[in-house]
Amino acid sequence: MDAPFDARAAAAQFDLARLPDGFHDDPYRWYAALREHAPVKRMADGAVLVTRYADALAIYRDPVAFSSDKQVEFGEKYGTGTPLHAHHTTSLIFNDPPYHTRVRRLISGALTPHRVAAMEPGVVALVDRLLDAMPSDGVADLIDGFAAAIPIEVIGNLLRVPHAERGPLRAWSLAILGALEPVLGADAAAAGHRAVTEFLAYLEGLVADRRAHPGDPDVDVLTRLIQGEDDGERLTAAELLHNCVFLLNAGHETTTNLIGNGLELLARHPEACARLRADPGLIGTTVEECLRFESSNQLGNRMATRAVDVGGVALPAGTRITLCIGSANRDPAQFDDPERFDIARQPNRHLSFASGPHTCVGLQVARLEGRVAIERFVARFRDFGLAAAPVRGGRVRFRGFLHLPMRLRAA
Repeated sequence: MDAPFDARAAAAQFDLARLPDGFHDDPYRWYAALREHAPVKRMADGAVLVTRYADALAIYRDPVAFSSDKQVEFGEKYGTGTPLHAHHTTSLIFNDPPYHTRVRRLISGALTPHRVAAMEPGVVALVDRLLDAMPSDGVADLIDGFAAAIPIEVIGNLLRVPHAERGPLRAWSLAILGALEPVLGADAAAAGHRAVTEFLAYLEGLVADRRAHPGDPDVDVLTRLIQGEDDGERLTAAELLHNCVFLLNAGHETTTNLIGNGLELLARHPEACARLRADPGLIGTTVEECLRFESSNQLGNRMATRAVDVGGVALPAGTRITLCIGSANRDPAQFDDPERFDIARQPNRHLSFASGPHTCVGLQVARLEGRVAIERFVARFRDFGLAAAPVRGGRVRFRGFLHLPMRLRAA
């Protein structure tokens, strides 16, 4: 018989570098223990883990006191000048203004609400093709054959990556993002460095071709990044390549997790699935609740630029801070009955897309993909459920599945 869960002891002993048994299956009881007993928890390496919603939101909204720059931290983690260090310190997400502002403006100009809405017919056609390939009465893995295939195609289309050349993208993405885990083994580091090197080599050819044959910058993000703004501001060659890697990675992993987590949640909550099927107008709030309840991205990071107070705890300048998005999104101080999966929940101001200046630049694309994928899957299959135990990715930062075997019966 298992010993009862001691929340106070669990909070006192918790460290991201030494995760307790069972954490990957269900991290949320540890998050609840931390919110109650150690909401600003010091780790053995000196970093702190912030688990309350109000504290995370305040940090997101103050980019002056809490920096996103990772030059020093990632230099220590990867080795200064190594492929992973060069990539992650050049990409949009791990930088502060003015660089972050400049790159974000270039990307967001191609992802306006109007342009994202124009993508919907293509996403619908893609989802329907993937659904057509599934058995009408049988078993399918919803990750490889569905959830992972959608964002690879969507982001590949935005950058106009030839279809025949998209095969390595998922493996490169998993290796590069896997290197962001709190604990990085030698094999994972080597795989990440290799993936960055191979990805950049591929993109050099793609960029050269696009320079010679530019597309429409209103819909072709790579052409837009190459040509820059009307005032002549452009990315350097390295900035261009690394931010293309970032776009493919960010658009792939989190959206794969959104779709996979969402379908697994609906399989586990058949009453919610029946409600959505009866009222398809709930698809928007369903996607938001999937994002809140099983956050695709569980962790964020900042560094204090000066002495600060977080949740009543004084932190000196230079403190590394990990924001636990997965915990903040289940904070009872922000969400009524947060452990209940409620597809009609409103308001639902979750932090799955962060907040403040670093709010996810592609959030409307992710919402579009999640909405179309989940809505059309539920409409296609009148009955679906787990055919075997799903396989989690085994990572802390990104919460999703590597395999999601589902038994299907078409409507």
